Amino acid sequence: MFTILQAAQPAQGGGAMMWVMMALIFVVMWFFMIRPQRKQQKELQAFRDGLKKGDKVVTIGGIYGTVCEIKDTTVLIEVDNNVKIRVSKQALVKDFSDPQQ
Repeated sequence: MFTILQAAQPAQGGGAMMWVMMALIFVVMWFFMIRPQRKQQKELQAFRDGLKKGDKVVTIGGIYGTVCEIKDTTVLIEVDNNVKIRVSKQALVKDFSDPQQ
């Protein structure tokens, strides 16, 4: 009966190994998910802050246009001849189809 009780006891040191594995999972998640996302957000914010008249942009809704006027939080873009719309700066992304940028 002594051997049965001895086998039923949990192994010592398992708790420390669990914390090491949890920390390792967090580091991997940060390195592959959080860090690249932050970098992408910083690049997008730098693009929005550096907008100037004549830049080609795309809205998050898929509307292509050229910047005509820039204000603090909005941008006026020309989408066709004499067709202009005002959108939020937060709704703009870079037009990657333009080879000059």
